[in-house]
Amino acid sequence: MDLEARLHADHGDELRLWLRMLTCTQLIEQRVRTRLREQFETTLPRFDLMAQLERVPEGLKMNELSRRLMVTGGNVTGITDQLEAEGMVQRVPVEGDRRALLIRLTPTGRKAFADMAHEHESWIADALGGLSPREVDTLYKLLGKVKQHLNQPHTETTTETA
Repeated sequence: MDLEARLHADHGDELRLWLRMLTCTQLIEQRVRTRLREQFETTLPRFDLMAQLERVPEGLKMNELSRRLMVTGGNVTGITDQLEAEGMVQRVPVEGDRRALLIRLTPTGRKAFADMAHEHESWIADALGGLSPREVDTLYKLLGKVKQHLNQPHTETTTETA
């Protein structure tokens, strides 16, 4: 049962929209997780970690990976250990800091990620295939307005009662 099943007739349009967006996000994410597992024998957290490393070819420190992925250092360490054992990433000493290591994709990891990223993009396009290009553009712009609003400093609004 999806999240929209929780709605009642008296719920406002904003709540309905929120639950619709959340439901769509969860359905797309589940489809991506399934396809990553079936086609590449990997997980979404591994894909996400590799995506961060692909964006920074020189590599990232573990704490920066944790921050970018919004997970604990232990989670990043476990995934990194697995990917390193498979030859997908390597740990490289940081010049001038004997304790620090950079994590970076190996050439094998870069190729594997490129293959996964190409498929991932087609899965997302397929998931949104029910929308015309114009509708995609409109939805993108509208969600951009929501994002901009949410990034503004929060001010409390109060309703005055008579």
